[in-house]
Amino acid sequence: MKHLLTALIAAALLAFGGFATISAVQSSHKSSYQAGGSGSYSRPSSSPSASSAPTRTATSAPTQTPTPAPTKVTTPSSTPAPAAPSPSATAAGAPAPTAAPLPVTGTYPLHTNIVSTTFWVGEIFNASLSDGSQVCSTYNGQWALQHTGVNMGTTPSSASGCPGSTYGGCDGVSSGTGTNFQCATEQRVASNGYFPLHQPKPLQNPFYLDLPYDDVNDSVAFAERCKVIPWAAADNAKTGVNHCADSSYSYMKNAWVQITGPNGGVCYGQVEDAGPSSGSLYHDSAYVFGANNARPANKQFSGDPSQGAGMDVSPALNGCLGFADLNGDNDHVSWRFVDRASVPAGPWLTVVTASGVAN
Repeated sequence: MKHLLTALIAAALLAFGGFATISAVQSSHKSSYQAGGSGSYSRPSSSPSASSAPTRTATSAPTQTPTPAPTKVTTPSSTPAPAAPSPSATAAGAPAPTAAPLPVTGTYPLHTNIVSTTFWVGEIFNASLSDGSQVCSTYNGQWALQHTGVNMGTTPSSASGCPGSTYGGCDGVSSGTGTNFQCATEQRVASNGYFPLHQPKPLQNPFYLDLPYDDVNDSVAFAERCKVIPWAAADNAKTGVNHCADSSYSYMKNAWVQITGPNGGVCYGQVEDAGPSSGSLYHDSAYVFGANNARPANKQFSGDPSQGAGMDVSPALNGCLGFADLNGDNDHVSWRFVDRASVPAGPWLTVVTASGVAN
């Protein structure tokens, strides 16, 4: 989710004992739909009910329209090393070598000219909001800890954002301790596969993103997910279990997405959160799964007056895709879901996230 940064509010929260750390590099637009937060929704204790959801007509399963395979795929110049190299090795945004794409085994609709912003694990951009932190995600209450393995303390139960989550992990540049902990973003470079320059090798895929469809915590999305998510039936068949009514299982988490960036390069990432959005818009099936190239229902967090932001990407994807800004709101991408078998070799396969929903 995206919300305006209010440093004064965050400072006031500290006075009341909340966890009010603010990122060193700030933005007026962020994303995350927090697990178990105190916002519009929280992680359900039982299967969500459509009757308690905000009013919205469920979208029927989209007709999949074949789209041409990508014309080029970026690959790293070297395999990322466990230890971070010097950040001066390669200029940010440098194009990576190209390779022939793999054949697409499952074809999903292409979404073009979508505004994408940037978010990162461990970022705390507005501690006064229940969705103002990336210490947790909508699918993982301990996202920062499990992504980085770094533990510097626990957010208090009274905190608005990510209460009870472990902080300290940062997919960027960290500084400070306790309530002074900060996590800023950084430019990523091709010379080390766009991996973090100032942190240990991550334990989960640094090529991650979000889309505005939370199939676990949003009750409308949960109720309709097996009707609108194209791979839900195949997933049930593969696992041998029908998870449609299982609120501890996500069909969206870890899904693969192919993205073409402003530099024309094609990179790949996994869905690990929900956004950008706000309020009751976390079931935007018409945009996320539709075949008519619809614009996002979200109208915020974009420098493009014609549409709101429809995706957030990680710093690794920001660098790989050649974004003009580290933390801007006017980079445009084209994207589509892809099956795992269609993901080519690249830095996005160095560390693959396989964990499921976690509180």
